[in-house]
Amino acid sequence: MDLNLILFNGYGLFVWPAFLLTFLSCFLLYTKTKKELEAQQELYLSKFNVPVGELEIVKKDPISKEVLSGSSVL
Repeated sequence: MDLNLILFNGYGLFVWPAFLLTFLSCFLLYTKTKKELEAQQELYLSKFNVPVGELEIVKKDPISKEVLSGSSVL
């Protein structure tokens, strides 16, 4: 295996920490978001007592498609 490939022709000192910082930041953001989602789900369940996936969709009356005139005709 070519060592220059891993060292990026001398720039590996800058590239590898950048990769590490990027992946670490993404992982921390993912874990924080996951914890916040779980907390919000618990709050929702304590208030409504209905799991999120079991909500029913209420169908509204169909919207009438009649055209209303802008001027009155006498």
